[in-house]
Amino acid sequence: MKYILSILTAITLVSCGGESKKTDLETIDKQSAREVTLKSVVVGDSILHITSQKIWANGQLITQKTDTLKTAKDVKAWGDNATTSLVKVPIYVTVE
Repeated sequence: MKYILSILTAITLVSCGGESKKTDLETIDKQSAREVTLKSVVVGDSILHITSQKIWANGQLITQKTDTLKTAKDVKAWGDNATTSLVKVPIYVTVE
């Protein structure tokens, strides 16, 4: 038991000792990159969710596209009378 505790302690110290490498946005090579902008705009009783993308290669803009999704500002869950406002809903981003 004494040896198992010593081994677990050593493994924990080794795994926690390494620092993860962080990359600041300012240091990323912007010559070849994909730029994505997300924003939400309230228009009356609707919200426009706007996604803009630009693809850069060798310092030149290759292509760009803007997509817009329109949702209601206040929504009701199925079978629920309470409304939920989508004005301050957080944005989650998944990168693949």
